[in-house]
Amino acid sequence: MGAIGTLNAALSYLLSHFDTFLTLLREHLTLVLVSVALAIIVAVPLGIAATRNDHAKRVVLGIGNVAQTVSTLAIIALVFPLLGLGFLPSMVGLFTYALLPILTNTVTGLENVDESTVAAARGMGMTENQILRKIKLPLALPVIFAGIRTSAVLNVGTAYLAFFIGGGGLGVWVITGISLFDTPQLLAGAIPGALLAIGLDSLFALIEERLGNDSLQDQTVVAG
Repeated sequence: MGAIGTLNAALSYLLSHFDTFLTLLREHLTLVLVSVALAIIVAVPLGIAATRNDHAKRVVLGIGNVAQTVSTLAIIALVFPLLGLGFLPSMVGLFTYALLPILTNTVTGLENVDESTVAAARGMGMTENQILRKIKLPLALPVIFAGIRTSAVLNVGTAYLAFFIGGGGLGVWVITGISLFDTPQLLAGAIPGALLAIGLDSLFALIEERLGNDSLQDQTVVAG
């Protein structure tokens, strides 16, 4: 069977199991979006704390680096005895893997805010907390969002591993297809995941560009 025939077979498989596909896609998206949302809630405050204390910065970035170094499958294996099978342990693994890009970009974005802009804000009588809320975070937002974009795209691929502990997602078709040497089933799970990653990356790139333009305008207003 040629490449075109294989793709046609994969499309036929997807269409003939479309209800199952929608369920798996919904599970996959939920794993990705919820894990990234939780990572944002944890990583951004940690990143802010890290910029205010050098010791805290070393500790926070050290934890983030360890979390990124350990593979998601290993994390899943570690939490399995505690949390069992299903959605929750899969979420813990993906959440842990999503932390570092958001954390490092939060630190980088805040630390790279132009000092003259911060000085101008202080000259206007702003407190440090006001400068953080009204100056640093808005100006750092494009860089922070770039980390969110990276985490989301990475987790689209990483979420396939959720299959191994019953977390669902498109990995069900991919891993089963590999086990059964069923190429159409494998591709029916893999191709939508690749398209999903490309789509999320493109969407986030547009948002990131818009945030960058808004940030530039805000910096100009403060400097002026």
